[in-house]
Amino acid sequence: MARAQGRSRLAALALAGALLAPQLAHAGAQREEQLSDAVRLALAAQIADEATTTPHFRSPRQLVDYLLWLATESARLRARIPDVTARRALLRTVWYEATRAGLQPSLVLGLIQVESGFDKYAISSAGALGLMQVMPFWTRQIGNGDKLALFRMRVNLRYGCVILRHYLDEEDGNLYYALGRYNGSRGRAAYPQAVLAAQRRWVVRRPSLTEAMGPGTRPAAPH
Repeated sequence: MARAQGRSRLAALALAGALLAPQLAHAGAQREEQLSDAVRLALAAQIADEATTTPHFRSPRQLVDYLLWLATESARLRARIPDVTARRALLRTVWYEATRAGLQPSLVLGLIQVESGFDKYAISSAGALGLMQVMPFWTRQIGNGDKLALFRMRVNLRYGCVILRHYLDEEDGNLYYALGRYNGSRGRAAYPQAVLAAQRRWVVRRPSLTEAMGPGTRPAAPH
């Protein structure tokens, strides 16, 4: 009973999102492709992995870089997601899922910006759902068939990052073609160019020592 009520509530929220913000969703007609059993099982295993999203760092510098990234991107995203808890939860999950899939977090943020405008209930005219505008057929091919789960932040990001990684592998690392396949417009420039342009907005540059110390200061000369 509780599960049925939860599904009804999620469906109502999804419908509300479709009515309020369909103009934000720009996904194209991504094509459903026949996957080999080996590829399908490998992708399904990646989707089903329930590993924690708590980051682990091998060095203090990696931790500092992550904290800088989190603070910078949170400030940039404030206008789109005013709630700081929701904003940081999204960013932490983006960082984890992108890194897990071997993608740059800035690329995933750029793709989300173009695809859904950071609206997790966005629905495109082609039927793609959520933040990364995942086509529902993927839940049937490599998931449990529950397309409404694509409105949940972590589920959507997991699918989106795994799918984009799959296309990158299929295209031998060619990001231009991988993005085209993600959007269903392989070989056409408009979509890859839009995502790559958006990605540049989300790149965080590590400050130099002089910048970190503030204007008008210089690091002390070595003795």
